[in-house]
Amino acid sequence: MEKNTKPQQSFIPTILAFALVPITGLATDIYLPSMPQMAQELGLNESKIQLTLSLFLISYGVAQFFTGALVDAWGRYRINLISLFLFVVSFWITASTQDIWVIYLMRILQGILSAFVVISKRAYFVDVYEGEQRKHYLSIMTIVWSIGPIVAPFIGGYLQTQFGWRSNFMVLAVYSAVLFVLELIFSSETIKQKKPLHMNYLIGEFKMMLKSNDFTFGIFMCGISYGLVMFYNLSGPFFIEHQLGYSAITTGYTSLIMGLAWMCGGFIGKALIKKALIPKLRIANFIQILLIICMLIVSLYQANLYTLTFFAFAVHCTAGFVFNNYFSYCLGRFPLSAGIAGGLVGGITYLLTSSLSYITVSLVNPSSQFQIGLGYGIFALLGLITLYVIQKLVRSI
Repeated sequence: MEKNTKPQQSFIPTILAFALVPITGLATDIYLPSMPQMAQELGLNESKIQLTLSLFLISYGVAQFFTGALVDAWGRYRINLISLFLFVVSFWITASTQDIWVIYLMRILQGILSAFVVISKRAYFVDVYEGEQRKHYLSIMTIVWSIGPIVAPFIGGYLQTQFGWRSNFMVLAVYSAVLFVLELIFSSETIKQKKPLHMNYLIGEFKMMLKSNDFTFGIFMCGISYGLVMFYNLSGPFFIEHQLGYSAITTGYTSLIMGLAWMCGGFIGKALIKKALIPKLRIANFIQILLIICMLIVSLYQANLYTLTFFAFAVHCTAGFVFNNYFSYCLGRFPLSAGIAGGLVGGITYLLTSSLSYITVSLVNPSSQFQIGLGYGIFALLGLITLYVIQKLVRSI
């Protein structure tokens, strides 16, 4: 018989939920400063190492299509424990192997496990809390989620300098092991009523949602905005360490600044939430294009860590603004099927993010500030085209 968590017993399980929410950001960003050394030690070119991040994002995106339904059908607690145990094993294997194909396999598994952990913990807050208290904790959860990508490269830079790239995954293994033990002791099942798994219903809901053009193109904008950031994550560390000659610690600091830029864009988006959606996103896109043009012009005369950081910060801030507005819009578009809509939005967003960022890196092969600007330009133009299509659709209704 399963024990159940009640609101009055939920303080420690809630703290543990907050500790698990950022695990996706930790797993994707902690080893960004280590990518150049990984390529060197394993004797591989940059694209082979960049693929480890893309595979994680793809598997994380695909998994979100069905993890919500599985967590509703099977419960949260056992799935979370199994996922954490497999995290420990997979991170340890990643830190120990010399075979890039084993790393690829582990990264795919880690992406799937991340989806189970994050979605089960999102559901935890809905299960245990109600009303204003639920809104309060969900709001905190969003902030905590954004902390992972901000602090992870900062931590990873120091780990890389002191212990090498493998230490990143060993730290993640230890982190997962500690949380596994604490979850086993303090947490329990929170689902009030398990729902039968009906795949036909799920597919029908997906079809209905994707027929709504504002929802579908909104997801495209989310994927484009986050893809721009991921493009920098794939290319920035190599440029900073190989071309500019800085250490992994500097890469970590720079990634920390990029994370703060994303968060600033999100806060600006929340501050302007009552403004009309399309006009403010068009203005943000035009500002983004203007910044990228300036970046390209400046790069012809001056390219260093400071110019890169300045322009990248500003561009990422606009991307965070667009993402925050459209992600919130898409999540609230179908309130009666919020869980399924959330899985669909997250799934397609991460698939677009991983594919667009990896394809752009492959096409541009960025090894200079100017080429990073060109990559940004591709995403800005995609955003401009998508917003134009959205505006046309809105006018035709």
